[in-house]
Amino acid sequence: MKKKKLKYFEEKLKAWKEELVHEAGRTVNGMHEEKAQFADPTDRASMETDRNFLLRIRDRERKLIGKIDMALGRVEDESFGLCDHCGEDIELKRLEARPVATLCIHCKTIQEEEEKLSRK
Repeated sequence: MKKKKLKYFEEKLKAWKEELVHEAGRTVNGMHEEKAQFADPTDRASMETDRNFLLRIRDRERKLIGKIDMALGRVEDESFGLCDHCGEDIELKRLEARPVATLCIHCKTIQEEEEKLSRK
């Protein structure tokens, strides 16, 4: 991949990571400030359900930040955009949609089919 495209994806990945970290910080701050007392147990349960849902989302985002860091490492060593399995270029459309992708669409399709078969 050309240096210009690598730089483009590096900036895109860094911006994405910054956004995720910012949102995580907002969530933590919001939870520290949230000290509401509920007279109604249903209101309390609803708030707890919402909080648990938000924490699950943030946990997924935490894992995504790890994938972003790995993608940034691949940008650094200039292996970004190469399929980990076959070594071919990953299509730019795929990288635009999923910049942390490590497999080309062909290898990813095979991987998903194998996973589907192993679940049966």
